[in-house]
Amino acid sequence: MIIHQATLSDLDLLVPLFDGYRLFYRQQSDLISARQFLHDRITAKESVVFIALLQSSPVGRESRELDLPQSSPVGRESRELDFAKAEEIKAVGFTQLYPIFSSVSMERMLLLNDLFIDPEHRGQGIGKALIDTAKDLCRTTRQKGIVLQTETNNPAQRLYEREGFTKDPDLHYFWKSNA
Repeated sequence: MIIHQATLSDLDLLVPLFDGYRLFYRQQSDLISARQFLHDRITAKESVVFIALLQSSPVGRESRELDLPQSSPVGRESRELDFAKAEEIKAVGFTQLYPIFSSVSMERMLLLNDLFIDPEHRGQGIGKALIDTAKDLCRTTRQKGIVLQTETNNPAQRLYEREGFTKDPDLHYFWKSNA
């Protein structure tokens, strides 16, 4: 498995996962709008998306080194991955983080808004690996921490708690615009 910061060239792999994430939260499937939404976030640098990829390893096929972008906290390392055939690459999870600020502490923070693992690949450490990558980004960019929100009945809460996230009883209001 490799995790790297998604770029526009990853949209074909990322969009079905993002759509699956939205379906999990009882939204209608909309691949076209999902693609545009992700395209806009990545292009405008309004979020950071990390994508987890698996590669099948056909016998006799060479792999090559993939140099990840230096802007990614995992980009300082090279990993083996063969992009020769896209059908050999499977996207199995992603997380999307948005920059936010704390006025009280006058520090930057990250909002872990989305985390989704393909149902066929849950329980294999992919969620933990994506969270660890988000934590690395937080540390390397000297941010205060990571905020996340999820439904109160989401089973992923156990993962978040195992990974050191604690519930904050002070942050539980939401105002919804009817616009």
